[in-house]
Amino acid sequence: MSQKMKNITKAEVLTLKDQIAYQEGQVVSKTLAQNEALSITLFSFAKGEEISTHESGGDAFVTCLDGVGKITIDGKEYILHEGESIVMPAGHPHAVYGQEAFKMLLVVVF
Repeated sequence: MSQKMKNITKAEVLTLKDQIAYQEGQVVSKTLAQNEALSITLFSFAKGEEISTHESGGDAFVTCLDGVGKITIDGKEYILHEGESIVMPAGHPHAVYGQEAFKMLLVVVF
């Protein structure tokens, strides 16, 4: 089953961080594509908001689009700034925290 991109304008130059808004006290997500092989999602984290520790069945590639995020993998903390990326390996416990207001692009490859 192949599914095309959704929730994003096509054939137009755009800035990813402008495609999702911050909401006070919330983690907001917008799915751009999802199938059995791949998931692409934009996230915004209000300062202090988080996705608690969990594991994924795929390698999770995170790119910081705005702000400062804290990524924890196997108990080790990594700070991500705009333009920086990290891979959270499949099957390893990880968490994401808005150190400041933080936007990220998440690509999970299953």
